[in-house]
Amino acid sequence: MELEESSCLTSDYATELQSSQQSKKGISPFGSSINPVRESSHRINFQPGNCIRNEDLGKIHKAASIGNVAKVLQVLLLGKSGLNDRDKMNRTELHVACANGRSAVVTLLLERKCLLSLCDNEKRTALMKAIECQEEECATLLLEHGADPNVMDVCGKTALRYAVFCQNVSLAAKLLSYDAYIEARHKDDLTPLLLALHERRGQMVEVLVKKEANIHRLIR
Repeated sequence: MELEESSCLTSDYATELQSSQQSKKGISPFGSSINPVRESSHRINFQPGNCIRNEDLGKIHKAASIGNVAKVLQVLLLGKSGLNDRDKMNRTELHVACANGRSAVVTLLLERKCLLSLCDNEKRTALMKAIECQEEECATLLLEHGADPNVMDVCGKTALRYAVFCQNVSLAAKLLSYDAYIEARHKDDLTPLLLALHERRGQMVEVLVKKEANIHRLIR
């Protein structure tokens, strides 16, 4: 996988980027933990949506996954399940609702004061699932209710890193407005800005630079 400069970059940025990544060609910053699919060019990309398999879910999680607000509420009121119950992958109802874009269920859970920063087996929060599955409304609801955008998953990825790799410019900007750390480095030593350069996300680079990402720390 050859690194090419984004259309909005200066040649200096591109030269620094190529120099820093000579030993990392062909390696996706996301590895295999997010259910990627490989194209013929061997680049790794997200496969948005359909992020959680129905057969993995319990009763309340299934209701949350299909957006059945009445059923979720009924199960909670009857005490058959708790507000933060986990499935076998350690996901809560909030994880499942966010992954499937069920904003009405998310709203119900938030109103009943569910915990926002619980993590699944891969240490991903509901906010990360919403961004991974491109569910911006759910992600926005979580941020408005105080979800922490700086939690790192088992691979060291933050919510902002998910947004950058998914090319979701509006979500990246929103995360930054809620104090997402713009200089967070993954285990591959890429900041969000360097990741955007690496993946040739020109518009994302512009957003990060405008938000004062530190271009002088790209190469250490």
